[in-house]
Amino acid sequence: MSGQGFESATLISAGYALTSEEIQQKGVKASEDVAQYALRLGDDALILSQRLSWWVSRAPELEEDIALGNVALDLLGHARVLLTYAGSAWDKSEDDLAYFREEEDFRSLHLVELPNGDFGQTIARQLIYSAYAFELYSRLAAESSDETLAAIAAKSAKEVDYHLDHAEQWYLRLGIGTEEANRRLQAGLDYVWPYVDELFEDEDLHDRLEGVAVRPSSLRDAVMARITDVVERSNLTLPTDPQAVTGGRRGEHREHLGYILAEMQVLARKHPGATW
Repeated sequence: MSGQGFESATLISAGYALTSEEIQQKGVKASEDVAQYALRLGDDALILSQRLSWWVSRAPELEEDIALGNVALDLLGHARVLLTYAGSAWDKSEDDLAYFREEEDFRSLHLVELPNGDFGQTIARQLIYSAYAFELYSRLAAESSDETLAAIAAKSAKEVDYHLDHAEQWYLRLGIGTEEANRRLQAGLDYVWPYVDELFEDEDLHDRLEGVAVRPSSLRDAVMARITDVVERSNLTLPTDPQAVTGGRRGEHREHLGYILAEMQVLARKHPGATW
């Protein structure tokens, strides 16, 4: 985050640029409800970024090592500005929200917290999340009456469009490749599928943010159509497994998130305020 040596993420919308630092400099302040909404999106991006960064030096080929690293950095950029905007409501910095909240204070989806598994499982998750995020950010950029959210979403949608194409290409490559590649990707898809419904769950928060936020349930048809098309073209079968019990938006998480946070937060908590 800002105090940990990462470069600023630049957000471009309607011909102007917006960064985490500029949100602070301009004194933009989110309302409580808008902050809660931005926090949800920021937590999704932050946790998935942490998951994907694990693949650096471990991906199946050098080009993919770089590609997944770049996707992780894009997501970290999304997290930075979203958490900065969320924190403006509570006089908290992006670092405060990333490093000094407890597990139950995070609002991330269970999907992004799931273990990477093998490469097939990671790619299976990437298609689902990227299809969801692309539709979400595209709608926010076009429809949100909150100028800051719209600006963040406009640049994020452009980057997630690449993430989605990257996942689709790997689906096709693995799905219509060898029998073993198809089997592993199908296994990965089966594993992550029970967590899909949580992406489309509406909350009272969305009622209060009519015209500002995008109602998750309104994304389902477009997102599922995109996913179904890719799955079918990849010679895979769309799972029919029951959906898992959710709760990420309420701060109710599975065991995976605690391990992610322990690793991500240890340095900042041991040496608060450290910079380099």
